[in-house]
Amino acid sequence: MIVTLGLLAALGIAPGSLTIAGRGGETSIPVRADFSGAPVLPAPQLLAALSGSVTFGDGWAEVTVARQPFRFLLGAPFYVFSSKVQALASPASMERDTLFLPLQFVAEVLPYYLSERYRYDAKAARLEELAGRPGARDRDTAERLPNGLRPGHIVTVDPGHGGADPGNPGTYFPRGVKEKDVTLQVSLLLREELRRRGVGVKMTRTSDTLIALSDRGGYCTEACDLFVSIHVNSLARRRGYTEIRGFETFFLAEAKTEDAARVAKMENDAVRFEAGQEAVGELGGLDFILKDLQLNEHLRESARAAELVQRGLKSVHTGPDKGVKQAGFMVLTTARRPAILVELGYSTNPQDGRLLTQRSSQKALAAAIAGSVVEYLREYERKVGTVGGEGAR
Repeated sequence: MIVTLGLLAALGIAPGSLTIAGRGGETSIPVRADFSGAPVLPAPQLLAALSGSVTFGDGWAEVTVARQPFRFLLGAPFYVFSSKVQALASPASMERDTLFLPLQFVAEVLPYYLSERYRYDAKAARLEELAGRPGARDRDTAERLPNGLRPGHIVTVDPGHGGADPGNPGTYFPRGVKEKDVTLQVSLLLREELRRRGVGVKMTRTSDTLIALSDRGGYCTEACDLFVSIHVNSLARRRGYTEIRGFETFFLAEAKTEDAARVAKMENDAVRFEAGQEAVGELGGLDFILKDLQLNEHLRESARAAELVQRGLKSVHTGPDKGVKQAGFMVLTTARRPAILVELGYSTNPQDGRLLTQRSSQKALAAAIAGSVVEYLREYERKVGTVGGEGAR
């Protein structure tokens, strides 16, 4: 692909203009040669036709199309998408106050990552927005699953703890049952429920195995739509601690409350079971992580997914709704896609203890989470216009 465009540029046979065909009609955009002779497009006209946007900072230009961010280092022949660096035939560049993007971005990059939305005709030098074509709505409906989702979504389910890391001891669980057992049981049921709804599932573990906290998020790659980590809360002995129960859902950000920081510290302490590692507690200095999340809009999507899951659990959980919260969970830092962590209840409370270990209520919790995930994916499809996993491949 890169050789093709480079050869076109060298031979001087790149198109003189490019056509964007979408719902608003057709727009012709001039193609010019940059300092090296490579074909480039003026970003303002291109993004106006694609309803996209651009922001600048520290030598980078971030171009957003269909809510998907592509980052270009000005003057360098590469771009970053979903935290992966990809080569280009020619760089993005600035001329006076105008950003110019390589023709390759329209001819190859967009149709590859957003194949559900765009198709490029090289002979006609024409980018078509598929959603705007006659008959596309009928085909779109036919391709959807009974629940309204497009096929192809993938969710990573992470059963907390495992192996040498038992999680919390399960004060009110049946004898011998630990947090790691309950999280695996519920997670496997969640896998069944998601698959039944047509969603692909990748598990971080399917048995009593220790997976490093820093490795778990890596299971949710660019082909993954959402990372869901399943946990059980607990409290240290103190007056009235067995009376506290309820469920809460977290996304990655600096903790705003002491209790949120406590939960993050408790879950992050699991790192001590990994060879040569020490407990880290609540993560500090999340600025670099949050900056990346915000640039990719994962923070906003994570918060929305957490809100929907919390609302879904409220319909089946008998304990109080403790709300959506944010904290520095180590397990979420390496998931470069939207990511949430669910605390299903308290093992230190007798009612939650029964709820979390009964098969019927485990199934109900898993079904509620699965239904909420599907609702989140439907919402995300409407925003982006494509399947997140497919668009990220």
